[in-house]
Amino acid sequence: MTTAPAPSARHSAPKVRLRGERSPLASTALHLTLVGASVIAVFPVLWVLLTSLKPAEFATTTDFFKETTIENYTNLLQNTKFLTWFGNSVVVAGLTTLVGVIVSASTGYAVSRFRFPGKRGLMWTLLITQMFPVAVLIVPIYNIMAGMGLLNKPAGLVITYLTISVPFCAWMMKGFFDTIPREIDESGQVDGLTPFGTFWRLILPLAKPGLAVTAFYSFITAWGEVAYASAFMVGEDNLTLAGGLQLFVNRYGAQWGPMTAASVLIAIPAALVFLFAQKHLVTGMSAGAVKG
Repeated sequence: MTTAPAPSARHSAPKVRLRGERSPLASTALHLTLVGASVIAVFPVLWVLLTSLKPAEFATTTDFFKETTIENYTNLLQNTKFLTWFGNSVVVAGLTTLVGVIVSASTGYAVSRFRFPGKRGLMWTLLITQMFPVAVLIVPIYNIMAGMGLLNKPAGLVITYLTISVPFCAWMMKGFFDTIPREIDESGQVDGLTPFGTFWRLILPLAKPGLAVTAFYSFITAWGEVAYASAFMVGEDNLTLAGGLQLFVNRYGAQWGPMTAASVLIAIPAALVFLFAQKHLVTGMSAGAVKG
């Protein structure tokens, strides 16, 4: 007489999925989504790069590899004021970055460590200035710069860009300094350091991630800004890259060749700054968001 097989033999136990483990369908969908997002992100950059390597008559076509040439780059460098615009942007962005880091770091440290009259009002002022759009601020700032005689001068743009970068960076640096133990300041005082000496010798070396984020944000603000640069600077010799690119577009059309070539060259310094600062960016931004 044969016995019926045990239920466990007829039906295998269902596989238990561990926590966080995805099913094959979910994993496939996730990877397809990531691939699609990557294509969407890279496609505009690749389009600009390939268009810059095409002759003008093929600029609006999708035939990217029919006649590859660097004529757009040679014409841009030899027949336009691109190098002058590039130099003006380097000066403005460099000064904005340097002054922005100094002012933001000192302001953030002072607000983080000291008590003084008007401290709360200062922090609210820094926060409120971030709420106004460029369209509202451009006219009053233009009048202020005109009254100071700073229109059409790099110093006027530097001051304007500092009004954009410093409030945000000061808030971020305050949050970063809040994460540094106050015992370090106290040890500096015990060793006879002044408050500035403590800040310079002990605190700043620990704040490199926050300083990297501040420098990167200040540089990008000045390097890629368009509205103020177009309104405050006139004359080809005084334009920055943002204003110079607009000369390639008129009522009759756009010069896609030199404009895309200029866009590629403009992106290179920003990419280099990002590569140098990237190891500190995540640490600095996350630390600055902990408190504040």
